[in-house]
Amino acid sequence: MLVAVLVVFAAAAAAPWITRWAGRWARWILVLPPAALTAYFASLAPAIAAGEVLLSARDWAPALGLRLSFRLDGWSLLFALLVSGFGTLVVGYAAEHLRDHPQLGRFQSFLLLFMASMLGVVLADNLLALFVFWELTSFSSYLLIGFDHEQAGARRAALQALLVTGVGGLALLAGALLLGQAGGSLEITELLVRGEAVRSHSAHAAIVTLVLLAALTKSAQFPFHFWLPDAMAAPTAASAYLHSATMVKAGIYLIARLHPVLGGEGAWQAVVVAGGAVTLFAGAWLAVAQTYMKRLLAYSTVAALGAITLLIGMGSEAAVKAGVVFLVAHAGYKGALFLVAGALEQATGEKDATRLSGLARAMPWTAAAAAIAALSMAGVPPLLGYLAKESLLGAVLAGPRPSWGAALVVLASMALVGVALVAGIGPFLGRSAPQRREVSPWLWAPPLLLALLSVGGGLFPGALSSSLLSAAAGAVLGRPVAIELAHWHGLDAALGLSVLSLGGGALLWAGHGRVLQAAGRLRPLARLGPARAYGATLIALDRAARWQTRLLQSGYLRRYIVIVVASTVGTAGYALLTRGDPSTPLHWTGARAHELAVAILIVAATAMAALSSSRLAAVAAMGAVGYGLALLFVFFSAPDLAMTQIVVETLTVVLFVLAFHHLPRFSDRSTTADRLRDAVVAGAAGLLLTTLVLLATRSRLHARISEYYLENSAVAAHGRNVVNVILVDFRSLDTLGEIVVLATAAVGAYALLKLRSARPEGS
Repeated sequence: MLVAVLVVFAAAAAAPWITRWAGRWARWILVLPPAALTAYFASLAPAIAAGEVLLSARDWAPALGLRLSFRLDGWSLLFALLVSGFGTLVVGYAAEHLRDHPQLGRFQSFLLLFMASMLGVVLADNLLALFVFWELTSFSSYLLIGFDHEQAGARRAALQALLVTGVGGLALLAGALLLGQAGGSLEITELLVRGEAVRSHSAHAAIVTLVLLAALTKSAQFPFHFWLPDAMAAPTAASAYLHSATMVKAGIYLIARLHPVLGGEGAWQAVVVAGGAVTLFAGAWLAVAQTYMKRLLAYSTVAALGAITLLIGMGSEAAVKAGVVFLVAHAGYKGALFLVAGALEQATGEKDATRLSGLARAMPWTAAAAAIAALSMAGVPPLLGYLAKESLLGAVLAGPRPSWGAALVVLASMALVGVALVAGIGPFLGRSAPQRREVSPWLWAPPLLLALLSVGGGLFPGALSSSLLSAAAGAVLGRPVAIELAHWHGLDAALGLSVLSLGGGALLWAGHGRVLQAAGRLRPLARLGPARAYGATLIALDRAARWQTRLLQSGYLRRYIVIVVASTVGTAGYALLTRGDPSTPLHWTGARAHELAVAILIVAATAMAALSSSRLAAVAAMGAVGYGLALLFVFFSAPDLAMTQIVVETLTVVLFVLAFHHLPRFSDRSTTADRLRDAVVAGAAGLLLTTLVLLATRSRLHARISEYYLENSAVAAHGRNVVNVILVDFRSLDTLGEIVVLATAAVGAYALLKLRSARPEGS
């Protein structure tokens, strides 16, 4: 399985080169990797359907106990087939749809990068590996959505999708780490059998919150649904692949995968069911108000994702079975409709579905694919979409609140039926459109194949449900189950509600013009939705960033120093006050008269340097401070340090005098408030450092280091000058670093001295 993922990554890296050098044969070459993976995963279906679970692992970070592990069961195999099979069709479709685009190779590379990342998500058995692939899907989708980066709308939509799903990615990382701590492992295989331990852990609520935040943002659930319709700025191939069959279902994959560990009654079920129900209803009716093909399909995708989330959240056997069937049916008909939208746009240049008509005779193959997919989306028998809708209604009617659930599903289904007819039937009815012709087979064959999946799944449901779908549902529920699909269950409530939704949807389609007028009057209310909150959040963040930039990055060195010193005093002082031991007295040994006199001299000179209005007087005062410190070194038996201090102070004073002599006259640009603030900060820093020094001298955790130097200077380093031995031998690297710093400063000073201002010619 690792090889399968790496093969697609390699194809992504080679795609631009292949596209450039292989010409018209590039599409065939790039289709081979996903097609081979589809055949490979299909060959494993019999074993997985028989109940086997394939595991594969490689050492990732052995020192940390991490492995790059993969797991293939019914649930991950279903997604792997969707990712690779659908990807095969989309790669070929994109090669024709963007045939004349100069950056076709780059697009194919991004598409294959996303495919490899998505395969990693559905196959990963390690939570951290899943997180890495999860973030790669967000990154690659950002590249695909913003492919037409010269358009501001594409850039804005790509950034929006990245930010929303990126927040979910960070939540997933935190949730994965907490889940690993609660379950004692980061391997999903081990966590699946430790659900009780995780649910009884004190961090269970935090884990549920973080994991659901990741899943709901990725799958565009309310209130995070707004990013998906805006993502239609991507080329049609990317929209069909990412936003109908793969990426947006990653959140559903995660919810179902961790359902045995985190699921059950309580917050998990309440949030998932409520979020799915609201998303189903809102997405369906928001879709009705759209006219652009890809946007109305995007909103209907939001509704479908809500339906699947609702079913997985309910958690019953019937609901999970219905969710699996609905997932497969939706991938087939919605992917086909997205690809049809791209074909229509290329053939007519029109994106508005209400402005298209009479294309059936000119584009018969495209019309056939669109009609089949639309009827499957509407839930017309004997197509797979009908079986999916029947399963949805049956699961809801068997749930805890059947009346409310049935009403919600029927109302949403009416809207989705109307959308299906607008997108898949309306553009092909009416008078024949002049000067139109069928698109290339590379554009109508992929949607037609996906539409035929709905036909085959509907006509032969046993072949589909008895193997792969049953294995997928069993993997979610954690026990073997059997899905039995049939078109006729008698005259039951589900059939009646299904007929009602079809009739209501047909009426909605017939009165679509009035619906659009009503939606136009309600459009101002959309400004109060989550998209408005997202925009307001970005504006607030931008203002906060500008404010802190003006505060912290003003360009004034003195302000930087004040901020650094004040932050240090605040953090260290808080730690000292909250964690210090006030019962132990500070170590104060007293001072002799001459030592006290030198200390008073240093303090006075410091005050003079700070308060003097003459630069030369301030330099002289600073020199007095340095010489005072040299005297203290002499008093405490450190003549070498005293000599060094005297030399450094002398050179510093001379250099300052030479440099300041050429500066303009002194002017005080600080206000009284600024000087008082600086005095308070400096005084607090001095008080803190003095306290820390006194605290350090009162406690001794180890033997005095000076004794070690005295005993080993001659023996170990063969030198009797202890200070020199410390600098050259015991702390040689430290000394070397100081020499490098001084040399660098000398080079900089020399460069500054050599600068000459450019003079105009002739001056």
